Amino acid sequence: MKVLFVVNSFYAKGNGLSASARRTVDELEKLGAQIRVLSLRNPDPDGPQPFYALPPTRIPVFQNLVERQCYAFAHSDKKIIKQALSWADVVHIEEPFWLQVVTCRLAKRMGVPCVGTYHLHPENLFSSIHLRKSLYFNSSTMLFWKKTVFDHCRILQCPTENVRQRLEKWHFKSELRVISNGMIVKDKPQLLKKPHSVFTIVSIGRYSIEKDQSTLLRAMKYCRHAQEIQLVLAGRGPREAKLKKQAQKLYDKNIIKYPVQFCYLSAEGLEELYSRCDLYVHCATVEVEGLSCTEAIGTGLVPVIAESKLSATSQYAHLPQNSFKAGDAKTLAERLDWWFEHRDNLDEESRWYTSLDLQYDIRDSARQVLQMYQDTLEEK
Repeated sequence: MKVLFVVNSFYAKGNGLSASARRTVDELEKLGAQIRVLSLRNPDPDGPQPFYALPPTRIPVFQNLVERQCYAFAHSDKKIIKQALSWADVVHIEEPFWLQVVTCRLAKRMGVPCVGTYHLHPENLFSSIHLRKSLYFNSSTMLFWKKTVFDHCRILQCPTENVRQRLEKWHFKSELRVISNGMIVKDKPQLLKKPHSVFTIVSIGRYSIEKDQSTLLRAMKYCRHAQEIQLVLAGRGPREAKLKKQAQKLYDKNIIKYPVQFCYLSAEGLEELYSRCDLYVHCATVEVEGLSCTEAIGTGLVPVIAESKLSATSQYAHLPQNSFKAGDAKTLAERLDWWFEHRDNLDEESRWYTSLDLQYDIRDSARQVLQMYQDTLEEK
């Protein structure tokens, strides 16, 4: 089976969508699928390159913001796209952008069936320009995506039930299948916690509005144990300077004793970080599944997760103390205080989370995606 993955920036670093695509491709290849990627050429000349490499394109006005969001767009070169489609049995659409619009049109003409994965909401885009609550922009964008990309897909992978329900309300023509992007299952036992004296809380994700790290920083004002907590915010993005300024004020006013640590780490660096943390906080208000959260809890790190209508990540909350209403800094502070005062519960809760990866094993997800391709070809 020859599968063409279509994604703008397959090798982007710090981008959950690209990371998920790379992991899925790896697992599908282990199952015997032939995968070729149609994507922007890797800016690192010494790194791997997509089989069908496209030149970059710039987005007028918003190019700087796009780059700070750890993303890039590929030029839709029809000659290269046709070459890629002529090889493929089935096309896997990873995004609803212009590259995918052109690819879907050409695939229809050439008789190559498409499937897709729904990785992001319109609100993911518009949060960065303060239009997350704009009914006009978000509805218009969803309608455009539906008509030009997703309705061309015979089957659409919905990473969570939350996503499936939303798309069902929009009357998508595709068959909607709930298939998690999956967790990488690690050998047991999980990472052992290193002895340390300071209660350490970590939050992972791009420094962007919809990730809402500012709520975690605001929570320190209401947290009884703020002076005994070390915060670590790992990521990069356009709000880095604002978050650092907010964190510095907490330190200058003696609300926190330990300066907030900001960093950007490799996968290996993140694993080491998880091993010395006590709690993971996920504040995102718009999230299809939450790759950074699944990676953290896959190591047994206990989470506290924001509940939001447009975020499915709170599905991983096991106890009431594992969640809070998105943007509610006071309730988040209560959750942090509870876990600080009940640290003996962390080991038991960690064991529960280390078993969770078996329910979301990326190998099972890959097998379901492979079946999605087979079902699509049988309909051809």
